[in-house]
Amino acid sequence: MQSTPTPQPARSRRDLLTGLGAAAAAPLLLGGTARSAPRNSVPHPPVPAGRTILLRGAALVLTMDPALGSGPLGSMENADVLMRDGAIASVGTGLQAPPGTRVVDASGKLVMPGFVDVHTHLWQAAIRGGCTDGNLFGWFERCTDPARGRLTPAALHSFVRLAALDAVQSGVTTLVDWSDIFDHDLIESYVRALAGTGVRFTYAMFPPQPDAALVTQVKKDLVDPVPLGSFQIATHAARAAQDLNRAHWEAAQELGVMLNSHVLERPEQRADDPLGVLADIGALGPRLLINHAVHLTDEEIAAVADHDARAVHCPLSNMRLASGVMRLPEFRRRGVKVGLGLDGGTNDTSDFQALMKTAIGLQRARALDAGVFPQVPDVLRMATLGGAEALGIADRVGSLTPGKRADLLVIDPAALNFAPRFEWVGQIVFNGRPENIDSVFVDGRPLKFGGGLVDVDTGRVVREAEAAATRLRTAG
Repeated sequence: MQSTPTPQPARSRRDLLTGLGAAAAAPLLLGGTARSAPRNSVPHPPVPAGRTILLRGAALVLTMDPALGSGPLGSMENADVLMRDGAIASVGTGLQAPPGTRVVDASGKLVMPGFVDVHTHLWQAAIRGGCTDGNLFGWFERCTDPARGRLTPAALHSFVRLAALDAVQSGVTTLVDWSDIFDHDLIESYVRALAGTGVRFTYAMFPPQPDAALVTQVKKDLVDPVPLGSFQIATHAARAAQDLNRAHWEAAQELGVMLNSHVLERPEQRADDPLGVLADIGALGPRLLINHAVHLTDEEIAAVADHDARAVHCPLSNMRLASGVMRLPEFRRRGVKVGLGLDGGTNDTSDFQALMKTAIGLQRARALDAGVFPQVPDVLRMATLGGAEALGIADRVGSLTPGKRADLLVIDPAALNFAPRFEWVGQIVFNGRPENIDSVFVDGRPLKFGGGLVDVDTGRVVREAEAAATRLRTAG
């Protein structure tokens, strides 16, 4: 853990608004074309311009709203989705296209809400594939800690942009980034990279000291000016850090945001008594988000449920780091709100489809029971509306309910890995891969369209990240 440098003078709010606004607008030039396909490939179709878009005739729409469609996932066949001014205007069959609407043919395709990644560390793209023989503590010692200390603003921007775009192409429309990056210039670079991708994001900041001025500065001057940005206070709950944890909780209350803590990822962390600390400082409640939560006792799960605290399941990273398997059925029985998290570098890619499949598979392997929770509808809900509920933003995203923001995916099942049709809902989870995500809309704006990221030179993004990683590895 590195010490906190003296905070740099804040730029003017006007400067930050101008800079961040320009960064956010860069990939969203709706009159452009998607440019992420390799040379000599079939060109992508023109990106729809304007703020009213009608997805016409989707073979299957999953609204995640049981009141809008049939069954728990709100299924509709041969349906349309109308987006207006960044919101879902209507879902149904034979919708009328208002004047000026751009109509997109969605026949043969599937439409559903975007994925909500409730826990990640995007900067760790710098060390993808690293320390593959290590557990959590080996990962810290040999991968994250050395790399973090060598970061520069330019390198950080490259890594965050690479990982965020990778998440977008996998169908992620909302993400929460838990960040223990301390220097003000690095934080500014981090937020600019996130804003520039057009994804909806929460920047969860870990202050290594009780520095209310820096926390307030980052939230008000860097995050708040970004229309799709929001803020949380991050912490590591432990008895040895209880005073810092209390300061973090007080800052979160002052700013009206959630407290976001890693909790019992490894059994050795039992000695830290993280749930006891969070209860003692008064943080156990609906404004608390706990990540991993692998080694909780029955009593601790009951306490989380009784206080309506929220949890994040990170099955791929927990498997990779030999951390264990979250007791997801027990959380379910207690009614705890649980979302899914990719967890940054220990996923090595941002494959949300693999995350969903693993969330099902690990529980079946643990229980020796194919009927154990979660089943396919459960994990699809966790990936969308469940994640939004865990973050307290289900009134805005997570389902295709009219009035919510238009964060959604178009999936093309006409692919070698997906076809032939048997039961499409199950195939989304068990067959799906990021390349099946045809289009991604956030706030009604296409970030991916026709199979390619919009106005993104992916070759350049990769080259810049490669060069930054090389400099990082050779830094003294």
